[in-house]
Amino acid sequence: MDGNGRWAKKRFLPRAAGHRKGIEAVRAVTRASRDLGLEVLSLYAFSSENWRRPAEEVSDLMGLLKHFIRSDLDELAEANVRLRVIGDHGAFSPDVVEMIDGAIARTAGNTGQTLCVALNYGAQNEMVRAAKKAAAQGEVDEASVAANLDTAGLPMVDLLIRTSGEQRLSNFMLWQAAYAELLFTETLWPDFGADGLRDAIQAYAMRERRFGGL
Repeated sequence: MDGNGRWAKKRFLPRAAGHRKGIEAVRAVTRASRDLGLEVLSLYAFSSENWRRPAEEVSDLMGLLKHFIRSDLDELAEANVRLRVIGDHGAFSPDVVEMIDGAIARTAGNTGQTLCVALNYGAQNEMVRAAKKAAAQGEVDEASVAANLDTAGLPMVDLLIRTSGEQRLSNFMLWQAAYAELLFTETLWPDFGADGLRDAIQAYAMRERRFGGL
């Protein structure tokens, strides 16, 4: 979900305004994804590298995360959405951890869409941790590593979308996206919204997936 800061800069607004507008896009996209019947929607919300940003911006992002949980958790629960968090969210402040854990627990029994949110997440670290766990269990192969990833039990990524014109994966789901279709759009995340998701799904539907075969 890239481009919040550039969206704000273009409008001579502080970066925090871009992040707030980005939350509106999150809300629109999550609703549209349910309407479209997506089994899993994953959002890269905070990477392990984002700690390098100014402390004020990190604090603002944490505030927005708490606001989203407070304002949208009831809707997610009523829509039968199960929240899944990947990454080490335990590194956040205790109040944020408590809210995240509470949201996970409240939706744990839901059987509809899975909303997977990456928080303090980095794919390389995830794969190292998974390989170490597999080794400790006595066998390292594709199945054992996959079973120890943060996303264990979830399907592989079908479509990976990156907004704002950037064309790189930035340490996101490197294992899970092995055969994903990649879609890069110039649209900044705050402007992406429901229409952007529908357009992306339509473009994905036109592609032929061969998984290495003919």
